Amino acid sequence: MVTSFQVEYLRSVLAGQAVDTDGLPVRPIPGAQVVWAVTSATHSGTRRNPVPAHRREALVERVSAVEKLPSLVAPVADVPPSPRFATTVVSSVELTCGVRLTPDDTVVACSTPAVMDMYAGLGYRILPVELGADAGTEGPVARPWDVLEMLADGEDRWTELAHPAAVELYQRYRLDDAVRLVHHDPTVSSEGDLTETRDYRTYTADFDAASDRKWSQVAPYVVPGRVVDLGCAAGGLLERASRAPELGESDLYGVDVSRHLVAEAEHRKAQGVFANPNVFFAQRNLLRAPVFPPASVSTTLTVALTHEISSYGDGRADLEHLARRIYEHTAPGGVWVLSDVLGPDDPDRTVHLHLDGDPGDPADLPVDLTGWDGPRVARFIEGLSPAGRLRQFAQDFPAASGGACDVRWVDDTTAELTLRAAMEFLCTRDYTDSYLSECHERFCDLTYDDWVTILTDAGFVLDAASEPWRNEWLVEHRLSVGARILDTAGTPVPWPSTHVLAVARRPATA
Repeated sequence: MVTSFQVEYLRSVLAGQAVDTDGLPVRPIPGAQVVWAVTSATHSGTRRNPVPAHRREALVERVSAVEKLPSLVAPVADVPPSPRFATTVVSSVELTCGVRLTPDDTVVACSTPAVMDMYAGLGYRILPVELGADAGTEGPVARPWDVLEMLADGEDRWTELAHPAAVELYQRYRLDDAVRLVHHDPTVSSEGDLTETRDYRTYTADFDAASDRKWSQVAPYVVPGRVVDLGCAAGGLLERASRAPELGESDLYGVDVSRHLVAEAEHRKAQGVFANPNVFFAQRNLLRAPVFPPASVSTTLTVALTHEISSYGDGRADLEHLARRIYEHTAPGGVWVLSDVLGPDDPDRTVHLHLDGDPGDPADLPVDLTGWDGPRVARFIEGLSPAGRLRQFAQDFPAASGGACDVRWVDDTTAELTLRAAMEFLCTRDYTDSYLSECHERFCDLTYDDWVTILTDAGFVLDAASEPWRNEWLVEHRLSVGARILDTAGTPVPWPSTHVLAVARRPATA
């Protein structure tokens, strides 16, 4: 944001009418320029930084042109908090604009005390901008971030404080709507993701490794045209779709709420990974607002997405809302192909879960993992016995996900719990790299009958290919390893369905 106050302040600086934080005047220098540092230029779509860098640069250039301010705009990549931040900015200006800024020829206009101290430590004189202004009847002068928060909260006063050229650009590109959506999205963190505990390296690698299998499952039902992969991650599924000859004339869209994953997808696109040139990516949340016009999408793919929406949002209500949104943007004759994990048909049935191996010392668990980093959590979970992992999970899963995992120990290695809780544990216990993130996700929220109801209520008709199914590889290599599910009489319980494939078509005619 650029405010009217900022512009008037910069005019006073160029005219020699400003004083620095030591009370010394800044003399006018003929030919002086204003250098605008667009920080976090590689980061956008989050509450911390809702407007992308190219729009911010256009904003500054527009205001500078209207006000005839001699300006340069320097993009600065997003970096973690660092005591060397001021040095990073100065170096970025030199790299991108060819201008070397020194304390001999540069004063710094800044109203963030911690950052002011960094520049002062390098020898720069500091102009306090809003912090140096007298408070008016309505309190201290609003800084750009304050004005942005007024916008996000629906206060019309932001249009009085922002520079008129900024207001015009915001409204022309609907940035005001975008800022409000980002600020009030209940499911996405301030850093632009569902969770802040996910290991993106292993998450992306796992998703990519399974993309061939996932594409082979959904490909037979794809209708050419506009093909949308919701929850596209880093674009692994669309990379397979881009090779399909039958989709050569189709437009492929990847949509994800995660800033990290969309950035990686864009990076892959720049490297020429996608055979189809008409591949596009966007960071959006379909629950918050429609992404595509009504009846404009031929195929929507959601693979391993809906359980995340249910887990991080409002459960089944959000999935019902998602189904309505997808139905609205699906063209008549179009299809939604849904593939995800699934809960057992009889989720509340009481069972006994037997876990092989040394039970460990039950008195040592569970442990409070608050504040632990990912590698430390992973080492701890990997060091637990199978029964120990369940004891830890019985604390962490309800706390993180809101799901139930009530456990009564029959003996040191046999637990009595619901079939749903047993499957939640078995589906999560091996994901140690992102254990806390996985504990936030409920894999078994819905049964197949639940999905049938949600999809048909939204207006879809289920194709005969739709079915619950059991991943036998998962059963053999993960679920059954050192574990058995028995009924309360000791009889083995067959492994339930683990996944759903739903091919939901919007009727070609009303």
